[in-house]
Amino acid sequence: MESRIERLCVENGLKMTGPRRAIARILSEVDGHPDVDELHRLAHTLDPRISLATVYRTVRLFEQHGILERRSLGSRRARYEMSGEHDHFHLIDQESGKVIEFDEPETETLMRRVAARHGFDLISLKIELFGRKLRSESPPDRSDDARQTVEPAGEPR
Repeated sequence: MESRIERLCVENGLKMTGPRRAIARILSEVDGHPDVDELHRLAHTLDPRISLATVYRTVRLFEQHGILERRSLGSRRARYEMSGEHDHFHLIDQESGKVIEFDEPETETLMRRVAARHGFDLISLKIELFGRKLRSESPPDRSDDARQTVEPAGEPR
């Protein structure tokens, strides 16, 4: 069955080679925000002929066609996620590297008003919050859509 990324590639007129198809499937199935090295490791298990250079070229191509978005998430390495998903935000724990994806409709509404006040139509919204977990009892997660992944912690800011 064709993944969403494979479908977007075809819609964008990209030729779906074996390596591109493998990388597209991995990106569609992987949890979190993989970097190129992680994608290469996963792709290599599917097809040992897929080189790191092929992964870099494929990711760049997918990004240029608006299929993937590059994220830093507090890391020196670029990380990737599928484009076109609803706007969401990232809360990154600087100590553990845990990334919590969450929706906050009030923030999106506020940012749209700010953009409009300055004469802009908001096209996309990217917010990354960096912090450290409080040592006391933390408040419960109020977001029904919060998704957590653990990724290597980045350099402290």
